[in-house]
Amino acid sequence: MLQFHPPGIGQQVVETSLGTMVYYTPVGQPWTIAAPDAPALLFLHSFGGGASGYEWSKVYPAFLDSHRVLVPDLIGWGQSDHPVRDYQVTDFLTTLTEFIQETCPHPVTIVASSLTGAIALRLAIQQPALVRALILISPSGFTDFGQDAGRRLPLQVINTPLLDQLIYTLGATTDVSVRNFLERFLFAQPDRVSPEMVEAYLESAQQPNAQYAALAFLRGDLYFDLARYLPQLQVPTVMLWGDQAQFVNADVGQRLASLNPAAVKAFIDIPDAGVLAHLEQPAIVIGLLRRFLLEVEGKEF
Repeated sequence: MLQFHPPGIGQQVVETSLGTMVYYTPVGQPWTIAAPDAPALLFLHSFGGGASGYEWSKVYPAFLDSHRVLVPDLIGWGQSDHPVRDYQVTDFLTTLTEFIQETCPHPVTIVASSLTGAIALRLAIQQPALVRALILISPSGFTDFGQDAGRRLPLQVINTPLLDQLIYTLGATTDVSVRNFLERFLFAQPDRVSPEMVEAYLESAQQPNAQYAALAFLRGDLYFDLARYLPQLQVPTVMLWGDQAQFVNADVGQRLASLNPAAVKAFIDIPDAGVLAHLEQPAIVIGLLRRFLLEVEGKEF
């Protein structure tokens, strides 16, 4: 996956209780290596077949001169370990806690999207000493306010042995299926899906045992009602939302934000963008991140 990241970015690893987590960070020219105690900015990718830290590759280079940037492939995704297990939300809460404790001596600002954004929010509630601020793009637990927003296939089909593996193989590990999913469900404008994007998602989806985390997501094993947790949030948070996001639209996002106006400092619609606004409209997302990092961190870049 390293070939899909900018020059000067390298892979490092952290050992977690569920295996090795790979992350991407500057290792040489043209980047200056940040000191270990520099403010940390942690970019977390969403879930879904082929997901990986590549998702943030068009955004995070803009912050390499101001932050210590870390971009992991989460356990079960990308080039991190893919343990064969029935994945649960607690697996990601645990391994993210271990990752942050290992890599960040001071509280970290987390930038995350979709279901991973909702998990980051739960992490900030559980471990507020680890998290300085949250900037979340379309965060959702996929059963928010009791509405099932994510599942696209009947549960009995997804849970059928061998058939679930076939669904993953046909739906996430071919060039045509990856492009179709990005164009139809994740982007507002299909012509913004590039060959590089398809190749990066395809390589991640084809990693050995990649189907286990992806099928846990597809079955809904990782879903939860984010509305139950948001009122408990105390960490400063900003929500950005693609105005054409599928699965969970901006109206639901505004309802979520309204549950805790003390913590959620702003809610911004991103025009002409889908779920992956940061991959589809990176320049807009970079500008908004710079604006809100100034507000939540009190530092000008």
